[in-house]
Amino acid sequence: HIHSAFASHNIRSLCHALALRQLLDVPQEAFEWQMLYGMGNPMKRAAVQMGQRCRVYTPFGEMMSGMAYFIRRLLENTANESFLRHTGDEASEPALLTNPEATGRETTPPEEPVVIRYEFEEPIMDPFKNAPNTDFALQENRQRMLTALGQVRAEMGHEYPLLIAGQPVKTAEWYESLNPSRPREIVGKVAQADQAAVDRAVAAAVDAFQLWRDVPVTERAAVLFKAAEILAERRFEFAALAVLECGKPWREADADISEAIDYCNYYGKEMIRVSDHVRRRDIAGEINELFYAPRGVVAVMSHWNFPAALATNATAAAIVAGNSVVLMPANQAGVMAAKLVKIFEEAGLPAGVLNYLPGADDTVGETLIKHRRVAVVAFTGDLARGRRVYERAAAQPGFKKVIAETGGKNAIIIDSDADLDAAIGGVLECAFGYAGQKCSACSRAIVIAPIYDRFLERLLEAARSKSAGPADEPTTAVPPVIDQAAFERIREMIAVGKQEANCAVEIDASQQVEASGGGYYVGPTIFTDVRPDARIAREEIFGPVLAIIKVADIDEAIRVFNDCDYALTGGIYSRSPANLERARRECACGNFYINRGITGAKVDLQPFGGLKSSGVDSKVGGPDYLLQFCEPRTVTENTLRRGFAPSEEVQEAIS
Repeated sequence: HIHSAFASHNIRSLCHALALRQLLDVPQEAFEWQMLYGMGNPMKRAAVQMGQRCRVYTPFGEMMSGMAYFIRRLLENTANESFLRHTGDEASEPALLTNPEATGRETTPPEEPVVIRYEFEEPIMDPFKNAPNTDFALQENRQRMLTALGQVRAEMGHEYPLLIAGQPVKTAEWYESLNPSRPREIVGKVAQADQAAVDRAVAAAVDAFQLWRDVPVTERAAVLFKAAEILAERRFEFAALAVLECGKPWREADADISEAIDYCNYYGKEMIRVSDHVRRRDIAGEINELFYAPRGVVAVMSHWNFPAALATNATAAAIVAGNSVVLMPANQAGVMAAKLVKIFEEAGLPAGVLNYLPGADDTVGETLIKHRRVAVVAFTGDLARGRRVYERAAAQPGFKKVIAETGGKNAIIIDSDADLDAAIGGVLECAFGYAGQKCSACSRAIVIAPIYDRFLERLLEAARSKSAGPADEPTTAVPPVIDQAAFERIREMIAVGKQEANCAVEIDASQQVEASGGGYYVGPTIFTDVRPDARIAREEIFGPVLAIIKVADIDEAIRVFNDCDYALTGGIYSRSPANLERARRECACGNFYINRGITGAKVDLQPFGGLKSSGVDSKVGGPDYLLQFCEPRTVTENTLRRGFAPSEEVQEAIS
């Protein structure tokens, strides 16, 4: 019933299709290759000799349309990663039919640009392989996710007490963690700590630290590796929990679990590397060593928008460095954090090294920041809270270490020669994915004048298809926002935007709100003709709201890009080498992306962190992050000894 046509010049792809045809016994008349006139003639001749139907096609019609088609083919065929680039490399031709992933064959072009290379005696660390995300195109995986959603729903409403020194602690006050898609569903009841519980948890962490810091690094790393293994085995359960507790769509929830797995594996390997490379410089009669020691008790305050990854990130880094942890998760992700703590416990982490302490910010948060026995505060959240953390910590005796990630107002520049297909898809995904509730989300599109109208026409039309829906439905692109407070705050900013600019698109989500019994749905909203100094162009909204700013040229685009208090992520879509080089050099942000989306950073591949008001200290998932949880120490020993006094054991034996 189906006639298949495979259009490609990649010999491996064509042979794969041919092998499948033979395997499935598809009639030859129902299967054909298609190839462009004037290209791949040896392959065409070989196909005909094998009795394979091969259709040759060529563009026909208007000159301008035809030229556009040929230019697109030219760009594809001359790209660095193009199959055709490799066919000209004699060394690679014998391997054209092999799978590059299976053979380890490099896919970089043979003619590399001249670059300065630094040679090391050994690699900085072994190549890191990120955990793959789940392929929901497979029926088996969709079924496993549906099953997991059912299992998590069956556990809804359970109580999750504090965990101090390995013991559950119930309190008088509980927080109900609700499903943002259907707020009548209580995902779990999370105990709320008071000041006395904070003191107990810190005391337990201090006691555990005395022993944990002396555990060999390889054993501490082994706990992280085991935790990663358990999390990988239960990834569907945890992804389903992220869907129901924090409103993350399927793919976003699954990617959150992959990132948590990566943090455990990466920091485990990194700590082994750091401990194996003690800096040593000796001179005659003297030994000098520099090494890294743990700091003590770390207070981890994690946000809800990446419920598994953010709680795991700082916790895993602190633990493997030899510290103990008091984890204060956002209440909206309290159930997820409780289950993650259990995974570390199952992985072999001793009691007291990790203590679970959810609670109110003005009680638990303030007490942890000011506590004299807390050495480090690792915070993720909004800028206002981040500043309070920094101010409170600075007011304490000594210098308490603060690690803070505090949001963004991220922009993508659309150059006049940009590929609109790629740019529109990238902007929409980065602006409205997870309802814009990512610190890396695109909230400003800076569009250069010659392309502004065309970009706007296509963007607005595409945006009208982005309706909001429940996170547990697999087709949902824009889920609800996290809670009622976020819903009201975003609606207030949309009202402000309507006074400052033109509201070109506002998707009505009232039906979803009504159908879900008060779900926190905000439809995608786009403002055009936005001034660079408007509030909606400068303040973080943390919702599905996009501001479009029109500029005259690349100079103005870069000025507007940088004229912002935040500097977390950003990007540009352009085909101009000169403009790409300028943007790479001049656009000030922690993570800059060229001709791709600006969200979805991967551990080790794209270490993540911002500048200005977007954060303090080193990048998450990068080679410097662990060192923030360590103190560098130098020990100098005089080796011109006059002999050693015998130890107490020896003295007792002699006597």
